[in-house]
Amino acid sequence: MPINILMPALSPTMTEGTLARWLVKEGDTVNSGDILAEIETDKATMEVETIDEGTIGKILIPDGSEGVPVNQVIAILLEEGEDASAMDSVDNAAPTAAPQANPVKEEVPSPAAVSAPAPQVTPAPAAPVAASGGRVFASPLARRMAAQESLDLSAVKGTGPHGRIVKADILTALEQGTGKAVAASPSAQAPKAAASTTSGPNARELADLLGMEYELEPLTSMRRVIANRLSESKQTVPHFYLSVDCEMDKLLAFRKELNASGDVKISVNDFVIRAAALALKKVPAANASYSEEGILSYKNADISVAVATPSGLITPIIKAAEGKGLGIISSEMKDLAGRARDGKLKPEEYQGGTFSISNLGMFGIKDFSAIINPPQGCILAVGAGEQRPVVKDGALAIATVMTCTLSVDHRVVDGAVGAEYMAAFKALIQEPLSMLL
Repeated sequence: MPINILMPALSPTMTEGTLARWLVKEGDTVNSGDILAEIETDKATMEVETIDEGTIGKILIPDGSEGVPVNQVIAILLEEGEDASAMDSVDNAAPTAAPQANPVKEEVPSPAAVSAPAPQVTPAPAAPVAASGGRVFASPLARRMAAQESLDLSAVKGTGPHGRIVKADILTALEQGTGKAVAASPSAQAPKAAASTTSGPNARELADLLGMEYELEPLTSMRRVIANRLSESKQTVPHFYLSVDCEMDKLLAFRKELNASGDVKISVNDFVIRAAALALKKVPAANASYSEEGILSYKNADISVAVATPSGLITPIIKAAEGKGLGIISSEMKDLAGRARDGKLKPEEYQGGTFSISNLGMFGIKDFSAIINPPQGCILAVGAGEQRPVVKDGALAIATVMTCTLSVDHRVVDGAVGAEYMAAFKALIQEPLSMLL
């Protein structure tokens, strides 16, 4: 019996992905463990292995297909002794309630990923039905885009597999001005009209209205997720902010000695990660998340560190950083940051985390306030170290000072706890030898 190869769920929250590239072709013989294809999610590109042996009978989803739902049949594998005629009896439709497909390997999530509540995913709208009563086939991403832009999918021509409407078709319809939904009833139009009078046209509508020249770069999956999550964070999480100025001269001198004598080069950011983790150990009440069921207090300090990539921001995690030395933190961070920029992180390497750090000091930013990364309770924004006048023993002096700002979810961390945490962090930065104890 031929075997359906399904679009795998590469993370707990994945609902669709992009089939970037097939690494096999029809007629190829594959063995268990062979790499079949590269799948792009909102955060990374991952390779998918086969767990069965046989011959690739038919590839149903071509290279570059976007918005492919999890558990959609993407190819058919013929077992030994079967020929193409065996595929006539195979149902190529995606299962309606199938379990998650197998990714490359069964990956065990980190404790933080298990204990932290998964981010809520807005379910895709139901597939639209054409005026004639027939179903319009469209990817979940295309349906969401159509709903946002008030497009009538029955008027959009699909270019995906079997005439399926995909993201590119929606963008084409928007550019050509086709597929606009029919006018709704006055009562349905009223809220939209009221909203438009208060918020005005969006950036694209205004640019078109004024004849401004621009280039439209479609949102990547990663950028769309970032936009949605950060908007949700600012709208639903009650932020407050605490800032401290940390003198860094002892840390910089200690770092210089370490780098002169060791093979591993320690960065200021490595010290910040170590200090942030040790401060969480001293003030465990800050290492927590809010949920409707209660407050989650984490046993380990899993530090998410923001890394800029061409597609957007991603936060690889230094697991249990409170128990790791500066050398190990430095090596792990270099590896994670390099693979993050190449889109090669595994889901468990960027999902979860209990506390985040965003460091813009290398860009000369003096201080800033970061947006909390739900469901975490805190994020530390780190500015540049710069020479500033300070008062020591009643006299004016010059010191290298770094401003750090903690953004806090007031539902889980109170002001006093946040202040206690920042005091512990500052003490560690200003006395770096204490990080070795």
